[in-house]
Amino acid sequence: MITVAVPDQAVSDALGDLGEDTRVIVWNPTTTEVPADERERVTMVCIPHYSGGRTMYGRIAECPSVRVIQIPSAGYEHAVPFVPPGVALANARGLHDSRVAEYAILLPLASLRDFPAVVRAQDRREWNPNYDAPNLADKRALVVGYGSIGAAIGTRLRAMEVHVEGVATTARLADDGTHVHAVGDLPHLLPQADVVFLVTPHNEHTDKMVDAAFLASMPDGALLVNVGRGKCVDQDALLAELATGRLRAALDVTDPEPLPADHPLWSAPGTIIAPHVAGVTSLTDRRYVEIVKRQVAAIRTGDDPFNFVMLGAFPA
Repeated sequence: MITVAVPDQAVSDALGDLGEDTRVIVWNPTTTEVPADERERVTMVCIPHYSGGRTMYGRIAECPSVRVIQIPSAGYEHAVPFVPPGVALANARGLHDSRVAEYAILLPLASLRDFPAVVRAQDRREWNPNYDAPNLADKRALVVGYGSIGAAIGTRLRAMEVHVEGVATTARLADDGTHVHAVGDLPHLLPQADVVFLVTPHNEHTDKMVDAAFLASMPDGALLVNVGRGKCVDQDALLAELATGRLRAALDVTDPEPLPADHPLWSAPGTIIAPHVAGVTSLTDRRYVEIVKRQVAAIRTGDDPFNFVMLGAFPA
């Protein structure tokens, strides 16, 4: 019997009947210990958003039959140090593509068309049109991190008549026809980019990759959009550029998070800050439900987990 633990009843209800050989229980390892009568039976654990750490993964490690941990995010670097030995970690790659891409488009539109000023004028009940705000069409966009989310952003940008090129670890022609360059080509690509989208995970290779040299290579008036990870940007270097007014930024992620109330980034010129909401999807979403169902099917047939990213090696 396959036993799938989900964090709340709403997720259980959304999953429905998974078959005679599968049962669903409600257990949130973030807040409670595993029920004693389920400890030996749990096969797969679905954890909620914004959860993790030694305590939670330690609770999961107490379940000797657990085979898969399903996290709700595409990024998984936060989980790597805690996954119990021999347990497979699966991410939610594909779940957030449309949602993040929508937000990634919203940010440059809001920045370029000066929408924050429109909202503030409305609060003051002022009719204050800006007829000179630039549009997104005909701009040259560089999507750094051209994976599934990057490709979803690219699709939407092309529909808006934006020229799109991508950057990834290695050069290739993407399935959608986008020319994807190697990351080493960035110094030659950045001077031509009107808008740079950052969609990268945070790791040793991307830590502060957007540094002073990266930003200096961007042309005057360019816009940096970050829907990846805050730690991929050298915040001090970004603040220095923003202070001059040479560049603009639209950020869904920052370093640190939450951004302290006295942080200078809040008042940096030409900056929009969102509280890391681009990719948060309800776990009752049909796409998440489909991921869990595919995961159960993989367990049932003995296949590798769907969206498998790593096998745990660290005591929780």
